[in-house]
Amino acid sequence: MGGVAGMRGRQTVRGMFQSLAVIMVAAGVMYYFVPHDEKATPVEAKDYRVELATAQRAAPYPVAAPEGLGADWKATVVSYRREDHDAWRLGFLDPDAQYVAVNQSTEDPAKYVPKVTLQAKNSGKTETVGGQVWQRWEGPRYDALVRTEGGATTVVAGTASFERLAQMAGALQAKKA
Repeated sequence: MGGVAGMRGRQTVRGMFQSLAVIMVAAGVMYYFVPHDEKATPVEAKDYRVELATAQRAAPYPVAAPEGLGADWKATVVSYRREDHDAWRLGFLDPDAQYVAVNQSTEDPAKYVPKVTLQAKNSGKTETVGGQVWQRWEGPRYDALVRTEGGATTVVAGTASFERLAQMAGALQAKKA
């Protein structure tokens, strides 16, 4: 009886390896024939001037947007939601194809900052950019630079390095229409 069980166990293991080999060959064939994105269509920059002008008229705080960044910064996301604590978001792909977003809101910073940074925490460090002091927040997905002023919290967050976040923060011009 023990001999039959042992033989059956070896057959099961051998069958498992044979199945795995068939799956690996199939995956290799699919990889070979599926087109790859070496020459993917470049991201088109979004023109956000209309949304920015609307937000600057509607928001109870000076709305921030960058000025003077090169054409290699591509705006990809823009929104203003009055019903969500006057939340302004302007997202970009930086020159290294990393995400950087400018977020502003009148919501309580203790709730707002973790929400838009996907649970980043205040590191206790600060960074001075363009003469303004920003808090450095660090998180599992996004890092951020954070300031509260003029009735709103501004969060520059994303997957980009702190150097790129600081570049965006330094380019921000806050205006009210």
